[in-house]
Amino acid sequence: MRRCYTVEDMRQWLADNNAYKFGKTKTVGFVPTMGYLHDGHMSLLEQSKQDNDLTVLSIFVNPLQFGPSEDFERYPRDEERDLRLAELCGVDAVFLPSVEVMYPHKPLTTVRVSAIADVLCGASRPGHFDGVATVVSKLLHIVSPDRAYFGMKDAQQVAVLTQMTADLNLDTAIVRCPTLREEDGLALSSRNVYLTPEERDQATVLYASLQTLQQSLKEQRLSVAQAEQLLAASLREAPLAIIEYAEVRTFPRFGQPSPHSCMQDIIQQGTTLLAALAVKFGTTRLIDNMVYAPDRE
Repeated sequence: MRRCYTVEDMRQWLADNNAYKFGKTKTVGFVPTMGYLHDGHMSLLEQSKQDNDLTVLSIFVNPLQFGPSEDFERYPRDEERDLRLAELCGVDAVFLPSVEVMYPHKPLTTVRVSAIADVLCGASRPGHFDGVATVVSKLLHIVSPDRAYFGMKDAQQVAVLTQMTADLNLDTAIVRCPTLREEDGLALSSRNVYLTPEERDQATVLYASLQTLQQSLKEQRLSVAQAEQLLAASLREAPLAIIEYAEVRTFPRFGQPSPHSCMQDIIQQGTTLLAALAVKFGTTRLIDNMVYAPDRE
């Protein structure tokens, strides 16, 4: 497994393996991460290995996507552990740039995806998706992968990056991969390590709330407003939960359906809906979601 610490090293390795830009003969799958790998990341790497000749992993904690009061400095990091896991998984190369390599000076050019990046996490974390879009754009230009893999736990990020690659005519397909969960339903996240034992026990309320809504939709007709009320009421069953949002949006455009519209009717008419949650336990912010797609059969 090759370790690349500079842009030049990464591009040279790709070129040496007939996998860089024009005349390439091998396909490249790419999994961008901020490290502290877990089984969710491993599932993305496994999918990439199935789909491509070569798989590249990047590990970079991107300062541009953290707000001034967020956890950039204490974000969990363990490079050697990550490298051991990547090698066991059969990754071909790992890109490990420093902040100085990615941003040798304060960037004067950034990438902003409007509208879909302005709601939900975009509203509560101003500038977050600008940082995500900017760093992923840079990484895609450096690696030039055929496919890049992202988990649907952050469905808004998937939508933002899909829109960005389409708008900028980037020659990389964004591949959506399912959310991986612990046995009790908690979505895998590097930030789960921040949770105290009591917070960890109560954090299962996110997935439980989504399951409650899913079951209710099978049993009765619900308006969008009723669905959001049900989500919020379910979340409040956890005393430590501080709800940031519990909303129903269209996917992938993140429009806000009429609160009086029936969810089942919207779905039957061909619109995919997303129930999205963001909840804090102490200082740890968790997100989760569930997609309700039309029956295409």
